[in-house]
Amino acid sequence: MLARTPADAEVFAGNRARGRIALSVTTAAGESRRQKVHEAGALRIRFPNATSPDTLDAVIVNTAGGMTGGDCFDIGISVGSGARLTVTTAAAEKIYRSLGPDTRTSVRLDVEAGGMLAWLPQETILFDRVRLERSIDLNLAPGANLVLAEAIVFGRSAMGESVTSGYFSDRWRVRIGGKLAFAETLRLDGAIAAQLGRRAVAAGGIAIASVLRIPGDDAAATAVRDMAKDLAGEVGVSTWNGLTLARLVAPDGASLRGDLIRVLTVLSATPPPRLWLN
Repeated sequence: MLARTPADAEVFAGNRARGRIALSVTTAAGESRRQKVHEAGALRIRFPNATSPDTLDAVIVNTAGGMTGGDCFDIGISVGSGARLTVTTAAAEKIYRSLGPDTRTSVRLDVEAGGMLAWLPQETILFDRVRLERSIDLNLAPGANLVLAEAIVFGRSAMGESVTSGYFSDRWRVRIGGKLAFAETLRLDGAIAAQLGRRAVAAGGIAIASVLRIPGDDAAATAVRDMAKDLAGEVGVSTWNGLTLARLVAPDGASLRGDLIRVLTVLSATPPPRLWLN
């Protein structure tokens, strides 16, 4: 294979997808409304009819049709006091294999006291030899409300695809009133299929999800545990310091979505977005 020249590198960088969204939501006349909207590159945000009069629905669209090595997306969303916002994506996000550079996504979510944000994107589907670096930063004022669900599917099993190797780093930081309330970093590097096969990791499951509710309570966690036997996969849930966190693992993406809808119905008064049900 011929070595790449600086000119080759410049052409490669010039063909990478870039996208940025900055959205702020406020209230006016008792309704949640857009205050500022900024779109750049491959990312767009659209606002279909709200499911309820006091909630604004937003749908993120990736016009690039997926992401691959060297692509970079940045999303920033701010919800003002008393405003209510539900965010989803038009489709599952696909992260294709990389020839070297990482795919990078950065999400920052800010919610003021009395505000409500439901961050409910559809699944992120990873392909073999993927390289994805993702960060999610949440900054909540005391008295803010959040429901967040993130799902990852390692390969489309219905199409005979699997993720044998690759790299996936997922960094989460949650601050409430400026103080760190939750932090974790997941890293899978190298033989991903072998790592997922370990009993202490996913026991062979290829679809995982986390659901975070703030504020959380023991009653919601108990309700999730009571339904665990009826799910296609497995779920574990904990409540501490006003947070409730549920972890799900399933044998495939379809099973995970069904389980995730049921868990969300229990943990949140916000119904899953209609796009999830199509």
